[in-house]
Amino acid sequence: MVKKITVIGLGAGTIEQIPLGVYRLLTSNQDALYVRTADHPVLEELKQDGVVFQSFDSFYEKHEQFEDVYEEIVSFLIEAAANSPIVYAVPGHPMLAERTVKLLLQLEEKDSDLQINMSGGQSYLDSLFQALKVDPIEGFQFVDASSFSRFDLQYSQHIIFSQVYDERIASEVKLALLEDLPFDYEITIVDAAGTDQERIEKVALYELDRKVKISNLMSVYVPPVNKELLNHQFNRLREVIATLRGPGGCPWDQKQTHKTLKPYLIEEAYEVIEAIDDENDELLADELGDVLLQIMLHSQIGEEAGYFTVDDVIKHITDKMIRRHPHVFGDTTVQTEAELSKQWASIKQEEKGNQDAEHSQLDGIEKSLPNLMYAYELQKKAAKVGFDWEDVSPMWEKVHEEMQEFKEAIQNNKANEAEAELGDILFAIVNIARYYKIHPEMALFQTNRKFKARFQYMEKTAKQQGLQLNDMSLQQMDKLWSEAKKLEEKRG
Repeated sequence: MVKKITVIGLGAGTIEQIPLGVYRLLTSNQDALYVRTADHPVLEELKQDGVVFQSFDSFYEKHEQFEDVYEEIVSFLIEAAANSPIVYAVPGHPMLAERTVKLLLQLEEKDSDLQINMSGGQSYLDSLFQALKVDPIEGFQFVDASSFSRFDLQYSQHIIFSQVYDERIASEVKLALLEDLPFDYEITIVDAAGTDQERIEKVALYELDRKVKISNLMSVYVPPVNKELLNHQFNRLREVIATLRGPGGCPWDQKQTHKTLKPYLIEEAYEVIEAIDDENDELLADELGDVLLQIMLHSQIGEEAGYFTVDDVIKHITDKMIRRHPHVFGDTTVQTEAELSKQWASIKQEEKGNQDAEHSQLDGIEKSLPNLMYAYELQKKAAKVGFDWEDVSPMWEKVHEEMQEFKEAIQNNKANEAEAELGDILFAIVNIARYYKIHPEMALFQTNRKFKARFQYMEKTAKQQGLQLNDMSLQQMDKLWSEAKKLEEKRG
């Protein structure tokens, strides 16, 4: 038996907004009539015309989640339609912000015995645009206030939040908007648009859930936002970088290339590390912004040349993270860190594809790395195939052996050999650092900072004594060095 459900819209508010055909269907209908909610102005007038209906308002009291309410309503309708055709009436237009209708249509696609017929109903959007004096051709977003993501909001367009039917929803809308907009940004409340109870009220954003009278016919309108208020958003940064590189932009930014920007990326990365070591969160945010600037400049240069855009950069890393984490985004399971590392290495190998005979296990290390970091990465690669000591003792022996060979080269005045032996010492030290899970580059970075701080203390103290460092003996400077060291120890 075919299950027939006729869905009709009750319009935005008054009975005058209902099309004549829909009104006749309601008043002459012989089938059972169900309404999602009886809280609609039209239904009071229809009662006076003898229309009998059953509402689902009691379903809302049974569930905490609206999705559960809607699913039970749909189940009830399907069961009722199995006995005889029924009519289901919803506020507004059936295809505008009506979850139950969407669920019914999804079921119709799967069930050949289910037949859903639409019988119109005026959308309240027409009345809303008229009340706000907004032309939708300028671009607008129609957002379900009960289910939205702040990151999907397009502030350059008109934004209309529907379903703002209680203080909790109003509060969630307010809190989301406050992440991006000033607390006193002016928004507009539109209630019962197109009816004789229509109410339009402009309020500051922070007042949305405080001084505003809320009803189930209320919408919140956010007018387009000036760009200056969106400097924290990614698209605004992208626009700024394009402007800097474009006609009339900054001469320095315009002349940069991938190669000329190389040293700045390294410099900014080290400044990030310094901010982390200083535990300075405000400075860290600033320095991370400088790193992001380098990425944006490279991406803009790539876009201008027609090779890639920042969208490609983001897609590459997003795809890679999903691909390399099947235990998070797929159905793979890992139990230990060792299994995770093995899985990561396997996926990376698959990404490289078939390797030719010239392939080396040491391939893939960035050639422009500082040599201390390059040595560290070389040893890590070699260790993956077992070319590594299991114990640290022979590593220390190797350090002492290389130091002795270095001394001999110096004593024999063999400059070339001395340079090579010094390199061997550093390489052996890197191996020990790796064994103890200490990154040699970071260790040296810390020592450089420590040396700089102590030396600057010496300069400052000497100046306070009316001296310059080059006026002092080594013993005097060594005393100041010891003072600086003790001050560091006191500070922890």
